[in-house]
Amino acid sequence: MARRLDESTVERAALEWLRELGYRYAHGSDISPGGRAPERASFTEVVLVGRLRAALERLNPHLSAAALDDAARQVLDLDAPDVLTNNRRFHEMLRDGAPVEDVAPDGERRGLRARLFDDERPERNDWLAVNQFTITDGDRNRRPDIIVFVNGLPLALFELKNPLDPTATVEGSYRQLQTYQSQIPAVFTYNEVLVVSDLTVARHGTLTSDWPRFAPWCAMDIDGEADAPDAISELETLVRGMFAPATFLDLARHFVVYETNGPAVAKIMAMSHQYHGVNRAVAETVRATGPGGDRHIGVVWHTHGSGKSLSMVFYAGKVIGHPALENPTLLMLTDRNDLDEQLSGAFGRAASLLPRPERADDVAALKRLLAVPAGGVVFSTIQKFQPDKGGDYPRLSDRRNIVVIADEAHRSQYSFTRGYARHLRDALPNASFIGFTGTPIETDDKSTRQVFGDYIHIYDIRHAIDDGATVPIYYEGRRPGYT
Repeated sequence: MARRLDESTVERAALEWLRELGYRYAHGSDISPGGRAPERASFTEVVLVGRLRAALERLNPHLSAAALDDAARQVLDLDAPDVLTNNRRFHEMLRDGAPVEDVAPDGERRGLRARLFDDERPERNDWLAVNQFTITDGDRNRRPDIIVFVNGLPLALFELKNPLDPTATVEGSYRQLQTYQSQIPAVFTYNEVLVVSDLTVARHGTLTSDWPRFAPWCAMDIDGEADAPDAISELETLVRGMFAPATFLDLARHFVVYETNGPAVAKIMAMSHQYHGVNRAVAETVRATGPGGDRHIGVVWHTHGSGKSLSMVFYAGKVIGHPALENPTLLMLTDRNDLDEQLSGAFGRAASLLPRPERADDVAALKRLLAVPAGGVVFSTIQKFQPDKGGDYPRLSDRRNIVVIADEAHRSQYSFTRGYARHLRDALPNASFIGFTGTPIETDDKSTRQVFGDYIHIYDIRHAIDDGATVPIYYEGRRPGYT
């Protein structure tokens, strides 16, 4: 007799996919007070402290017991009056480690970092999926469907619905999460991603995302190479695509930004096309800038309205921290002042992920900012590569770890055979070039390929409409090299 499809069916399916990815499983009642193997002293506790302390010891064998106690205290005692501030403080520790002082073998006290996670060897972390985990706050008692714990910390939360109940919608799950935030805020202190699903439909977002910002992970297959088969539900694609341990830690560390706009703060996590596109672009950057590299990184085509500027932010953040690039300098290049202002504004609002960018207001400032031994994010229009009257543009740097990132890379100003772009190459002869564009490169546009190379990643209007990342519009264009 066939099993009736209901909410528990969706829950079991998600847990099984997580198990296949390497997660252990526990029922919430078993690890809670009065259970068979309790791991918390109270229903108010949302961190599995024993697992956290064991992970700190395992990942930081060089630190003393006192330093490890201090790291655990910092994680557990986040005491800002609002959840978002606590969440941001925790995320900094997730990304950079908890700051501690310890005594070195020579007796000197030094400032160090206690790692909370090992993202280089994901198997060294403790991966646990728990369903029906009861949380109390005052007289409130709530039980999220699934919580994903990594090293004892509740980093992801699933709220699931019955796909056959017309009154139980995925948007209703989103509203349930908003209620949870007000009633059991402690669990959101550590949250990196929220998932809502009825099996057929699945969306992910952050604790500040409004409903239209909750996105699927299903435009591309799990590895980003091809369209997902119709036979795979959105929830399976999302779980397999986002929650593979290496991917999940990569997302949490490199693809989350707290975007500030005045007093407002929004926590944003990459969508699937941004994640796959940026990681391919980073790999091509390492290739192009390395020994024997051709300095042509390529072109990322992410259609207008799909978050291209944010893709550039994530790319810049990951390239800056990549050890193979050895503290690179990034030159963000546009061909119009309004684009320069828009893009530098996007980077400025992403201060949690990037160093403070600097705008070259004139040619003298541009020369000064680029003639540095390492590092920096510089914004300029290409028109500032204008030599003094009757002269040549001076060589500013021979370094290979300078990356020129051009917005709307297909424009004719980037031809190296004449004008500003030739002066740019004179100034930075060993720089590497990557272009981001919202529109396809024409098949007869040879100069763009001469400068940047071929496509690295394409997210066109068809995929964007399927995902709901942009609204349908009439569009006609070619996708060279893609069918």
